[in-house]
Amino acid sequence: MKKRMVILAALLGSTLWAQSYTFTKYVPVARSVEIQREVIRETPYKECWTEEVPENATVDDGTVGAVIGGAAGGIIGHQIGGGSGKTAATIGGAVIGTLIGKNLAERNARPGYRLVKRCRTKYKKEHDFVTEYKNIAHFMGHRIVKYSDRPLRQIPVTVTIEY
Repeated sequence: MKKRMVILAALLGSTLWAQSYTFTKYVPVARSVEIQREVIRETPYKECWTEEVPENATVDDGTVGAVIGGAAGGIIGHQIGGGSGKTAATIGGAVIGTLIGKNLAERNARPGYRLVKRCRTKYKKEHDFVTEYKNIAHFMGHRIVKYSDRPLRQIPVTVTIEY
């Protein structure tokens, strides 16, 4: 039991006195490679126009005009005819009145139009070429890569030593 306590105390004591040291080391760049890539920027803008569209009016198929015209034509035909021709005149007047009434109703039932503003989003594309540099260095068996807008002479590396 005493032996375990001594080992435990030794382990705890060593971790309490453990220290670390951190510093920055500047590693020379072995080579810099120029990389060009195309960048496309899309800028949104609105394109608007005015359009003439039919109004949502009820479309009359001429039924009401045909009924009214048929009734009016039948009455007029009945007034004109006489004797046994009265029935034929009434029927003929009703038929002619129906055709005239339907034609007039359809001609006057054209839908109205209104102006509507419509818009659509479009994109203007701008092409640009960007040049950047891939800087490569080697430190303690590791390859280090850092990208920048110009070739570098050195790359800063943070080193931590624990003991």
